[in-house]
Formats: sequence, C-alpha cells, structure tokens
Amino acid sequence: MKIDTNTMVSITEANQNFSKVARLVDKHGTAVILKNNVPRYLVIDFSKVENDSVASDEDIMNISKRLIEQNKEAYEVLAQ
Repeated sequence: MKIDTNTMVSITEANQNFSKVARLVDKHGTAVILKNNVPRYLVIDFSKVENDSVASDEDIMNISKRLIEQNKEAYEVLAQ
C-alpha cells in the first residue's frame, strides 16, 4: 500500500483536531494516524471501502476459469 506523506497525522494531533483528519480523508480518500512515528491506524472514506470490497466481473470470471481448469475431471464425471 502506498502512503501519501501528506495524509499522515500524529495520534496526538488526531486526538486534538480530528476535523483535520476528516478533511484529509475528504480530500485524499484516506488518512494515516501515526503512533510513536509508525503508521498504526488507517482512516478511510466509507464509500471507498464498499467499492473496494466488491470484486469486478472480470476478476470473478478469471477465478471461475481457473477453478474449472483445476477441477475439469470432476466436472466431466459429474456431467455423465
């Protein structure tokens, strides 16, 4: 995962000014909250999560083709 340094906020700053974190998410889609100068939390726009969690038709077709090839013999036996 690529992290934009412009979206990084310390946990202290996020605690004192969460509206800044919300503005970063509105502008960039995500914000990273650092704890002890290490990325610890990811704040993400909820609509982006919904979009990312749905597999595309192309991905599903590729998986289906791979499964059919792997189990071709079993499908042929079942077809009889």
